[in-house]
Amino acid sequence: MRIRNWSLAMIVILASTFPASGEVLSKYRGTLTPIIDQQTQSRLADWLAYYKDLHTHPELSLNERESARKMAGRLRAAGYDVTTGVGGHGVVGTLHNGDGPTVLIRGDMDALPITEETGLPYASKVKVTREDGQMVGAMHACGHDIHQTCLVGTAELLAHLRDRWSGTVLIVAQPAEEIGTGALAMLQDGFFDRFGRPDYLLALHVSASHPAGTLAYTSGWALANVDSVDITIFGRGGHGSRPNEAVDPVVAAAQVVVSLQTIVSRRVDPKEPAVITVGSIHAGSKHNIISNEAKLQITVRSYTDETRRILLDGIRDVTRHTTRAMGCETDPIVSIREKEFTPATYNDPALAAAAAKVFERVVGKDNTVYREAVMGGEDFGRFPKQANAPGFIFWLGAVKYDLYEASQEPNGPPLPSLHSSKFAPDPKPTITTGVRGMTSLALSLLKTK
Repeated sequence: MRIRNWSLAMIVILASTFPASGEVLSKYRGTLTPIIDQQTQSRLADWLAYYKDLHTHPELSLNERESARKMAGRLRAAGYDVTTGVGGHGVVGTLHNGDGPTVLIRGDMDALPITEETGLPYASKVKVTREDGQMVGAMHACGHDIHQTCLVGTAELLAHLRDRWSGTVLIVAQPAEEIGTGALAMLQDGFFDRFGRPDYLLALHVSASHPAGTLAYTSGWALANVDSVDITIFGRGGHGSRPNEAVDPVVAAAQVVVSLQTIVSRRVDPKEPAVITVGSIHAGSKHNIISNEAKLQITVRSYTDETRRILLDGIRDVTRHTTRAMGCETDPIVSIREKEFTPATYNDPALAAAAAKVFERVVGKDNTVYREAVMGGEDFGRFPKQANAPGFIFWLGAVKYDLYEASQEPNGPPLPSLHSSKFAPDPKPTITTGVRGMTSLALSLLKTK
């Protein structure tokens, strides 16, 4: 993969029909290319400063007060009607610009409880106290600072170009994505009743595996359903030297862990992706004590509603019957954390195909990459699902090119992943490409004047 120069490429004149929606993409005027190029370059220093400020001052989920305030201020300055406090700290900027489609563009704001180890001059030194009293660091280890900056950049360019398009743009700054509750909170706050139902819904996410200057896309399922499951297994405690007088919940838990894997291999259609991972087991307090109970924490991933049902029902069945077979006298508690459920994200295939053509004109064919679906989760999928409208999330390459090249060599150093304390996007080309890609895609959907 070779990175082309960073100057804005000629945007395609695009006119495609969406089979699912019946709408036709607007033609993107080539005369806008030099304007977008000039505006991007003239505003880039300001966007970089905004990004570094966000990076230095991260805020955890449900605490995005300053991030929301800064976002609202930028949108007001660009000419948007701004509503704050939507579903918590959510911000919605509305730009009505005549008749035409409504395009929603969403970015998320929250950071993660991770102590940063990037060594950057603008690295976060923020410490926060969690609800359990633990002091932890805070860091934008998932790129939401890039997301916010690209959201601001796109909003500003679309406002600057309002004499070239008609329709409505909804800029959505979402809280609490990392805990999977932000999109639901905004929707439950009457989002579509208050702001209307969009015709198209867009989002981007940084990629820790693609070099800066690239855009990657997926058609169809893009991200998975994410469920969290808590299990408590009840045994009967006793002395470790006399296990025959007790019912060991640790052994029962071990059998449950092994048995759970048969759900994916024996109950789910082999063509359907599915994951059950036990991430945590806690039991006991001392070497020679058989405890009364064991606790498991599980993450469950799927795409379709039917596969999700099979997995969750299977976890209940397997856990109950396995613990009974191990002699447990009390049925286990299997708790599905429904409030933390994140639904799968589906990229409308026609919209994805049209977006790929736009991206090829923005960054070139060599830097437009098709990416397979992943089993990670993202609650953006709630918006298009409830709107019953085409949605599309794409991946924005963020890795410094020399680091990416080195990682591709045999035995090359691995790249820091998302949620790593060492994840550090290359901000200048990443922001430039993100704003260009999202602005160009939005303009292709809006009506041309």
